[in-house]
Amino acid sequence: MYKIAIDGPAGAGKSTIAKKLASALNIEYIDTGAMYRAITLKAIRLGIDMEDENSYGFLKDTNLDICNGRFILDGEDVSEKIRSVEITENVSTPSKIKCVREFLVDYQRKISDKKSVVMDGRDIGTVVLPKAELKIFLTASVECRARRRMLERKLAGIEKSLEETIEEIEIRDYKDSTRKESPLKKSEDAVVIDSSNMSIDEVVSTIIYLVSERGLV
Repeated sequence: MYKIAIDGPAGAGKSTIAKKLASALNIEYIDTGAMYRAITLKAIRLGIDMEDENSYGFLKDTNLDICNGRFILDGEDVSEKIRSVEITENVSTPSKIKCVREFLVDYQRKISDKKSVVMDGRDIGTVVLPKAELKIFLTASVECRARRRMLERKLAGIEKSLEETIEEIEIRDYKDSTRKESPLKKSEDAVVIDSSNMSIDEVVSTIIYLVSERGLV
């Protein structure tokens, strides 16, 4: 049983890479970002002050589940709803709240204690899985990340200009790297992969080589 932690900024391709990697290695993929998005969705629906930690009492009555790659929030499949622009623009706020992070980190660790996993996020190698056998810090240029995010949204019927998307990503990077609780940070023992000029398959192959090199498979 082993753990692979993939961290990096918004739009670096973490989820796409992690999914393909998990499939190739036949292990479980855990999308931690989707968990924070689900909490954000519930917070918005409840109309709480997302900046106020005292507003997150609803966590004790919140149930999250992952079934065949689908995200279930309190019995509702929210897989598509958590990918909306509104959630993307607001997810950084709940993500910096201590009680939210503690709630989800505990959940993530419990999953990883039962099976081999690929987990991606922004603090996996530094906070969630500090003893992961392989840590990757996946990055790419801001423009490259913005173009990828635009393509994802276009496929979902959402149009936003390159300039707007770059600004959105730069704001997200700042929020993620400067937040008090578990900021975006490269673990000292992480392998940095810049995917700007690499295909998805090239990145996956690089990581599989590293997995093999460490004798994990």
